[in-house]
Amino acid sequence: MAVSFDLFGTLVTAERPSDPAAAIARELEARDVRVPADWDERYRTPFVDAPEGAEVPLPAHVSRALADAGVDWGDNAVRRAVVAAFDPDVETRPGARAAVDAAGETGPVAICSNCSVPELVGRTLVRSVFDRTEFDAIVTSVGCGWRKPAPEIFESTADRLGVTVEDLIHVGDDARTDGGIEAVDGTAVLLEETPLTAVPGKLEALTVGGESVEPSPGTGQCDSSVRSREDRPR
Repeated sequence: MAVSFDLFGTLVTAERPSDPAAAIARELEARDVRVPADWDERYRTPFVDAPEGAEVPLPAHVSRALADAGVDWGDNAVRRAVVAAFDPDVETRPGARAAVDAAGETGPVAICSNCSVPELVGRTLVRSVFDRTEFDAIVTSVGCGWRKPAPEIFESTADRLGVTVEDLIHVGDDARTDGGIEAVDGTAVLLEETPLTAVPGKLEALTVGGESVEPSPGTGQCDSSVRSREDRPR
């Protein structure tokens, strides 16, 4: 068995901009990128025709919205502005440390997170009690190209951990997204039913009699980091 965790709302609480369009506009202007007068409307308008379930990286959306308004920029300014606009204060949620430790006793452990902003998951982990090297894989929708509940992100997470998706337990706070693992015969542990502080006991109950699995580099196409269990700090 292997375990993956949602990040935002499950392991951590991260403060995000109350008005993302305005936050991005400020960062664009700070980099001398012209912001159209109708920016609020443009930010809310889809400009990328993506398949259902696919992730649209926020820098790609912002770039298309600006280009459609005839705005030019250079030096990767749009990506840098988007990344800077999402610079969260982070708190590790009570019970998160124990839950991840318990998962590590059962087999390989991953982060499986919806996030359209590049670098945000990594910067969030740095500001939490966790070290990213504690996880055998970190899979994000912005790297993978698919958002939970799309089956592809769960399948890629399982592949990265060297298990079948049927042997993956996913812990999350959102039944609509995190519960999507059940559509591919994995197991969901939802915080609305099992509080984070009760997750260690739940994992023990689910994995009694199961075999520990070593992580595998896998063949999935998600952009994720993989680390051997022997290399993880304890």
